[in-house]
Amino acid sequence: MGSGRRMVFLSLLVLLSPGPSVSSPAQIDPLVYEEQLLWVSGAQGHVNTYRIPVITFTPKGSLLAFAEGRKSTSGDAGAKFLAMRRSTDKGNTWSPTSFIVDDGMNPDGLNLGSVVVDEEVGSVILIYAVCFHSFHCNPSSTMMVESRDDGLSWSPPRNLSIELGVQAFAPGPGFGIQKRYEPAKGRLVVCGHGTIEGDGVFCILSDDHGRSWYYGAALKSIPYNQKKSPNDFNPDECQPVEMTDGSIVINVRNQNNYHCRCRVVVRSRDGGLTLPIDDLYFDSTLVDPAVAAGALQKDGVLYFTNPSNDRSRVNLTLRWSLTNGLTWENKVVQIWAGPSGYSCITSLDSGSVEDKKYIFVIYEKGHRDYDESISFLKIHLYGGR
Repeated sequence: MGSGRRMVFLSLLVLLSPGPSVSSPAQIDPLVYEEQLLWVSGAQGHVNTYRIPVITFTPKGSLLAFAEGRKSTSGDAGAKFLAMRRSTDKGNTWSPTSFIVDDGMNPDGLNLGSVVVDEEVGSVILIYAVCFHSFHCNPSSTMMVESRDDGLSWSPPRNLSIELGVQAFAPGPGFGIQKRYEPAKGRLVVCGHGTIEGDGVFCILSDDHGRSWYYGAALKSIPYNQKKSPNDFNPDECQPVEMTDGSIVINVRNQNNYHCRCRVVVRSRDGGLTLPIDDLYFDSTLVDPAVAAGALQKDGVLYFTNPSNDRSRVNLTLRWSLTNGLTWENKVVQIWAGPSGYSCITSLDSGSVEDKKYIFVIYEKGHRDYDESISFLKIHLYGGR
């Protein structure tokens, strides 16, 4: 082969060779690249406590971060805002806080749930609950707001209880999914939990881009609609993730520590219509103090964040699996050793080499209590290389 042809051949090899592979555990070496506080409790406006962090990328590549702004108390019940900050440069800078929903002085206010992105129509939908705790108002309502302009403005709240009924449903917290693979490609799937007595994992589905919703899968607590005791089966807050085979894996809070102080994992193979117990297991590697956790599937790797402790909400940890969650790599990344609570993960799936390198985490962080602030992390998956 002549030198000119050899140079062309070598150039083609370089162009056609794949980027960083994620097939080897040694190649993934997550590094906390940047961190900044998005909200500090008691320090911004008329908000006592910020809790329940949720984050997503929009179809146009903006980051939207959400939280509950609890007006007068740190507890779940009480008047709240739904707070949002927006970034158009992948989290380097953020807009001031805007309050996209305000429940006034409702003593049993709204509860932030799940954000779901519809790539097909370019919308962002936020599903949340009102009166879920039912201390001072009844019945509970499932609500929806939607943005069609990259998070700049939001529709008036719409009550989905007209079509879903008044069953208490607390979505997420975290993100819902739009199915990318068959079965039911394009379907919107949002999963959450019920009341304390009627707890369990429930999913609501939409096949028309959020214009209408209906109930799909249910994994009910035992005993259902009865007072719970320690160690009863009581699946609670959850995060669904679509796998490349089209199944939906749901990572679930094990509220009453049934079987273990770890996570419950269940799978739907029919687009969120059913959650058969044949596909349920307890992941003893994912030690958990009963909390909402983050999960994300990116380029064949499943990532997971939670306070990795069997008793207390401390030690926020990042784990990853190359086997769809069947096994987890021995190496972990400790994000924060101190008090830490709920978390959520996202990434930008643009196809670019640069965006393949990063995931983004939002979590509750404190020095004495986990609800002191909400922090944002940019994590380089290849050690900054």
